[in-house]
Amino acid sequence: MKLLVDFFPILLFFAAYKLEGIYVATGVAIAASAVLVGWSWIRRRQVETMPLITLGLLVLFGGLTLALRDPIFVMWKPTIVNWLFAAVFLGSQFIGERPLIERMMGKAIEIPPAVWLRLNMLWIGFFFVTGLVNLFVVYVGSGFFGAREALILASGLQDIDLSTCAERFGGDLLALCDNAHAREDVWVNFKLFGMMGMTIVFVIAQAIYLSRHMKDEPSTLEAD
Repeated sequence: MKLLVDFFPILLFFAAYKLEGIYVATGVAIAASAVLVGWSWIRRRQVETMPLITLGLLVLFGGLTLALRDPIFVMWKPTIVNWLFAAVFLGSQFIGERPLIERMMGKAIEIPPAVWLRLNMLWIGFFFVTGLVNLFVVYVGSGFFGAREALILASGLQDIDLSTCAERFGGDLLALCDNAHAREDVWVNFKLFGMMGMTIVFVIAQAIYLSRHMKDEPSTLEAD
């Protein structure tokens, strides 16, 4: 359930992007994250650190996206967030007596300290790899920036809302704009389906790994 809540701003971003384009979607994602933080405060009178940091980064990078009309900032945000999480999990191994994953799950699960450390390292690796994969999709997999640059050179325009291709262009420029928009779609789809899929697969793998190391609780046998 918490996983779905965490992905709520991404779901809204995806829906808004399909309807109105990346700039409206960025504003929607910022508003949705702010609502989640406010909702958490109203319910529990406290907000976890990570949602606050995520909101702050979204406001920063999303604000730059809206101010400069350049999608690169919002596209970099998932990488920055994931690498920040990786740094926090790594730092927890040197600050305090327990790694962060044990502090988060230790009350619910009892496993040896060495397993907690390995699990913490797995989360570090997951966050780091997710950030790298996002950059690969942005710069290589989608081919978005090459297509966008071709459109800018052909049109002479820097500020281009790709959701309005049919309204602004015709002929070859329309084809270039549609191509850039389609390649932008690749990243947006990855942000929702790719990252969510990677997270779900990792969480399932973590559960399987934990099940191998959890200590069985002693059973109470009643004498006849």
